Amino acid sequence: MVFSWHFLHATNGFPIAFSYTPTLVPLALLDEGHTGVALFMTLSGYLFAKLLAGKSINYAAFLWNRVLRLLPLLSLVILAVGLITWLQGGNLGHYASTVSKGFLLPTLPNGGWSITAEFHYYVILPLFLLLLRVSRLLPLAILAASITLRFYLHQKTGEVQSYAYWTIIGRIDQFALGMLVYQFRSYFTQRHFLVVSIILAFLMFYWGFDHQGGFYQNARYPSPSLLWVVLPTIEGAVYAIAIAWYDNSFTPSTAGISGFIGRIGEYSYSIYLLHYFVVFYAAGFIHARIMPLSNFYTACLCALICFLAMLPLGYLSYRFIEAPCLKLRRRYIQA
Repeated sequence: MVFSWHFLHATNGFPIAFSYTPTLVPLALLDEGHTGVALFMTLSGYLFAKLLAGKSINYAAFLWNRVLRLLPLLSLVILAVGLITWLQGGNLGHYASTVSKGFLLPTLPNGGWSITAEFHYYVILPLFLLLLRVSRLLPLAILAASITLRFYLHQKTGEVQSYAYWTIIGRIDQFALGMLVYQFRSYFTQRHFLVVSIILAFLMFYWGFDHQGGFYQNARYPSPSLLWVVLPTIEGAVYAIAIAWYDNSFTPSTAGISGFIGRIGEYSYSIYLLHYFVVFYAAGFIHARIMPLSNFYTACLCALICFLAMLPLGYLSYRFIEAPCLKLRRRYIQA
């Protein structure tokens, strides 16, 4: 979804205008593919709840493992973007200042802003675990607080999209809902009609959101719409339910197509950080040299082909940058 979002629209609505809405309702998730970040955040919360449910952790070892997972490739990407900035005559001082703020603000390059939000979740993870030990429902208090905060910010500033999308102020809902729904996962096991109905309703909702202007044109960016007060919550709830249903209703194979998709997941962090170097130019190159991409469906097919073409690079990055560092991980689950 994220790759398609960048391929279809780049930074200026080319080759597909931001105002376009696909006729096929499910493809709104590609036309508004930024929602893939919400899926990732929700999945992260669900998986950590699954890994840590009822267990104690060595928090220092946990953070060490997360640093090993994220920092090596991110550091190389920061250096590469800095080199490109220097070769293009950019202001290295300004770039260094922007990167230095990335621990707190969404300013890291190549999608690193989402890593900042993820790291903020790691910082408050002990609080989540404490709340879950007291009651499975206590994460609802975090949801209530975050929605209230976003409403307050909207009233004070006239918009809340910039907080809801780019920072933990919005993303905390998705982490919380991933952890919350894990506690009630059995409710969604084999409930195919219920969950499919929820997913279809969400697809219709997102198609309507896309039709109303989506990320950039509802009615402008950042959007003054109150929808952004609750959009992170809606995304997190639906994705969490879908994840719990899939995780507890099916047993996918580790071979064949399922295994291939699993490999893509294994390389996804590398693909995510590295695709920024090429994706914004790929559509323009294809449009100018190979075939016109003014048709949305043709552009989606080309996006898929280009995404698959990223897999060898993702494998090499994982194999030679990520995997060696992961060997240094420490055991952090104590009981």
